[in-house]
Amino acid sequence: MKSANRVPPGGILIVGTGALATLFAARLARARESVTMLGTWQAGLQALRQEGARLMDARGSVQAFSVLATDDPRQCTDVRYAVVLVKSWQTARAARQLADCLDANSLAITLQNGLGNRETLARVLGTSRVALGSTTTGATLLGPGLVRAGGEGTVSIEEHAAAHGLAQSLQVAGFRVEVVQDARSLVWSKLVINSAINPLTALLRVPNGQLLERPAARGLLRALAEETASVAVAEKVTLSSRDLVGMVEDVARRTAANHSSMFQDILRGAPTEIDAICGAVARAGQQHNIPTPINRACWQLVEALAQTPVNTAARSI
Repeated sequence: MKSANRVPPGGILIVGTGALATLFAARLARARESVTMLGTWQAGLQALRQEGARLMDARGSVQAFSVLATDDPRQCTDVRYAVVLVKSWQTARAARQLADCLDANSLAITLQNGLGNRETLARVLGTSRVALGSTTTGATLLGPGLVRAGGEGTVSIEEHAAAHGLAQSLQVAGFRVEVVQDARSLVWSKLVINSAINPLTALLRVPNGQLLERPAARGLLRALAEETASVAVAEKVTLSSRDLVGMVEDVARRTAANHSSMFQDILRGAPTEIDAICGAVARAGQQHNIPTPINRACWQLVEALAQTPVNTAARSI
């Protein structure tokens, strides 16, 4: 299943070839959007070129959708929107690639985990061409180019004059979408969720829902959420919910079968985003003299866990 060699005018570019990137590409292509995927993971790119972006449902049935998969930014011109879904440590590289893809009227939207991604993109692309977003949708990568949805969440995009077309396309593709005013609230609310769920699932090697079934794990989940929320308050961020613990537990419940992105990284021996998640919370907490011992411990534990021989092919998803 192969595509043409260029993205047709007005196409949507997905930056990344991992779990969420494949999920977004498959659903958008199913909705008849012209989709390309820009990445560096050669096994993923080869599978996407040969078989398309494949989506497995709860019954195990697989549907495949044609996309263009490339590692060459020069094949990614004529793009309306670029949805950035690479790991936070890959954002600087993605920004340089997007500088070769986007014209003055294109918009890059980051739906990544952690802090600092928008700023990294804006330093290269300019603030007017970058919008901040967040998603609590889960996805598990079953193999190169093959993904299973792991629980429906919300795609939140900050108010931006150029972003409404993407919001409509995502809605048609089956995503729950909201446009919000407070971009910092978006990032920090997602950070509360990620800092609570991701490191624990990676360390315990369990799907999200297991955190609610183990009393000790559930206690740690709550403590991590509360630590991160306290740092957000010090940062003068208005969070999206007054019941942050309830919000985190609700996400874990709705994505019970999902393997978090950090858990998937650990299983593949790939670098994790722990530095941009628990590490970012710990650093911000230190600036405000707010203790974050559990975030700091998870930061160090996941880093130690990740310091094992890695599958180098997985490092560039």
